[in-house]
Amino acid sequence: MTAGGGERTWIVRAISTFPALWWVDMAQTVARRCGLAWDDPLPATSGAIIRSPRQPYRLLAIAETVTWTLLIAGMVLKYVTMTTDVGVSIAGPIHGFVFLAYAAGAVIIGVNQRWKPTLMAAAVASAVVPYATIPFDRYLEKRGLLDGGWRGERTADPRDDSIPNRLLRVLLAHPIAATIAVLAGVSLVFGALLVVGPPGGRG
Repeated sequence: MTAGGGERTWIVRAISTFPALWWVDMAQTVARRCGLAWDDPLPATSGAIIRSPRQPYRLLAIAETVTWTLLIAGMVLKYVTMTTDVGVSIAGPIHGFVFLAYAAGAVIIGVNQRWKPTLMAAAVASAVVPYATIPFDRYLEKRGLLDGGWRGERTADPRDDSIPNRLLRVLLAHPIAATIAVLAGVSLVFGALLVVGPPGGRG
């Protein structure tokens, strides 16, 4: 087994034994009920979640929708029923972190899928509107914009020489380090935003 193959196997096993694997099952159910295709069932050792850009994008899109629901519920409790602001205090940061993760994922997957910058921007913008990420996912699905695998090798396409595509190949060559780096970047931005606070100051 090559070093790269061993690394990928380690990731698959880590995912399959992670206690939050229930999230994948829930995402599969939500995706199917929303009319979204899910290529492979995800048995414990399939690793389908990392073989194709479609699954990680779909997980992030669904996660964004779920956190919108939590945030809206918290806002109803705070501003409508005036019961408690605990919901907003908890759901707000979770939603913010997932939004940043979704945005990062949309850009990385957009580069892999050779989306135009305007489409990447639209993907990120869809997270600003409640529940818009799943319809946007369906839009991408119907047009085949999530088809194919990860582009870890350089091809004859001149776009592969661009800086974003070179960086993508570096990330794909080192998936564990790439995952840690992306999460660290998201966490850094998230932490900075928490320090700065919301526009207009804290209420």
